[in-house]
This record gives sequence, structure tokens and C-alpha cells, in this order.
Amino acid sequence: MKKMLMIVNPLAGKNKSRGPLYDAAAELSEAGYALSIHNTAGPGDAYSYVLRYGNQFDAVTAAGGDGTLNETASGLLELQNPPPLLYLPQGSTNDFAASLHIPLNPPEAASIIRANSIKYLDAGQWNHRHFIYIASFGAFTRSSYAAPQASKNALGHFAYILEGMRDLESLRPYQIHLTADGECLDGEYLFGAICNSTSVGGIMKLEKARVILDDGLFELLLIPNPKNPLDLQNIMMSLVNQEYENLIFRHVSSVSLETRENLPWSLDGEYAPSAARVEIQNRRQALAMFLP
Repeated sequence: MKKMLMIVNPLAGKNKSRGPLYDAAAELSEAGYALSIHNTAGPGDAYSYVLRYGNQFDAVTAAGGDGTLNETASGLLELQNPPPLLYLPQGSTNDFAASLHIPLNPPEAASIIRANSIKYLDAGQWNHRHFIYIASFGAFTRSSYAAPQASKNALGHFAYILEGMRDLESLRPYQIHLTADGECLDGEYLFGAICNSTSVGGIMKLEKARVILDDGLFELLLIPNPKNPLDLQNIMMSLVNQEYENLIFRHVSSVSLETRENLPWSLDGEYAPSAARVEIQNRRQALAMFLP
């Protein structure tokens, strides 16, 4: 019988019934896995636990929100020969699960493992940290990590919207020196995202045809500072219609960013402090996952 480490965030989706998660565990047992379940004790626990024990298992499951997925995958990405990862979404937005067509029902998501279909996805390295599907800065970035867990449990995606509305009060441009695959893109930006997902923060969508999850390339989206109300209107229409001529949109493998401003980041919805220089690299097909 194969051994599986199951990382569970007990706070994610706390208002949801635990029954489906138990059913998912039963599904994994019936598929031939002996489960070792670890309930996380707080931020950073999933990462350190996987880093310490992950190589002792044939597979690892992350049951929680995007933050739990990030920590679990980050631990795996630092192992020499990491086992494949299964994701059971339990969070409020589950952006990456939507991109991967993973069912939001835990038993259905667990049943993916029966096909033993393992795919290798790109991952991102942000200085010395990892992200799985998005690193972002600027407008609405704070809302992804600042929404209280109790609000996310009670209100779901609406909690992020409320937190994002608070960000409007501090909406401002950031002066940035940015180079992407050798192209200089210096300027003033309201928002920037380096992502490998069709959903950005549950608010912004990218066309599926533009996003390939294992090609060694990120999707770089930059929203420039509008010079007048007409510019702002054109930018908003571009976002709504997924037409990027008024934005900056590129497929890139690396990004180098420098700024003198205080520029906090969000990595898969988790806070990352401002850094004077940020180096982002695509680690092509570094993460093995069980997928439909």
C-alpha cells in the first residue's frame, strides 16, 4: 500500500461540513493509500512539515485554500525528488483549482487520483520564495491576504470584494523599473501580476487560450497609470472585455523588478514584504500534480 501525507488546514472553509473531507479521505484509502493526516497549526506549518517529511511519502495531498496549496507546494519544490501533489480545494476563491478544472467537491477531487494522471506544471520563484499561480503587486493585492479568515469563512469571495473596496482609498501608481525577458518596461503602474492561471484574485480573468500551464512562460499583466479619465475608461473596458491593447500583456519566463517605494506583494494570496529588488523565474514543469 502506498503512503500519502494529507495536509489539512482546519481553518479553511470552517463553516463547511467536515463530511465531504472525510469522504475524500475514504476515497483515497479505497484507492490504495495509507493516510497520515497532519492538521496545520498556523502559518508556515504546512511548508515546514512537508519540507521535513514529504520525501517519506509516495504522494502528498493539500486540503485547504490557496494559501495551504502554496505552502504545501513550496515545501515540495525544495525537495530533491518530490512526490506528486493532489489538491482538495477548501478555500473561499480556489483560483488555481478553477484553472486546473479540479472539482470543488472534496470526494470528487480525491477521485482524480484513481486515474493516476500526473502532469508537470510550471512554478514560480520570487527571490527565495515560491508561488504556484500568481505573484502580484499594487491595487487589490492587499485584499488577497488581508481579508480576515472569519470573514472569508462566512462570506466567501465577497470578503475579498469588501477588502478590495478598502484598497480603493489608497489606489495609487508605483514607479517601477521592470525588465521582462530583456525588454525594458519601466513606468508607473497601478497593478502588476506575474501569473500562471486563468483567474487572477477571483476578480480578473484571462482567456484560456492565452494561458498554458507547462510552457515555461508566465503571463505578465501590467495596468499602467491612466493619464486622464478617458485612459481610465479604456483600461476598465479592456479588463472587462479581455482585450489587452490598453494594458501591457506579455508571455515571459523571467522578470526583474526594482523600486524605491514600499511595494508589498501577494504570492498565491499570501503576504510577501516589499523588496527593493525582486527576481522572478519560471521553474518549468517543476511541480507534479494529479489532475483530471
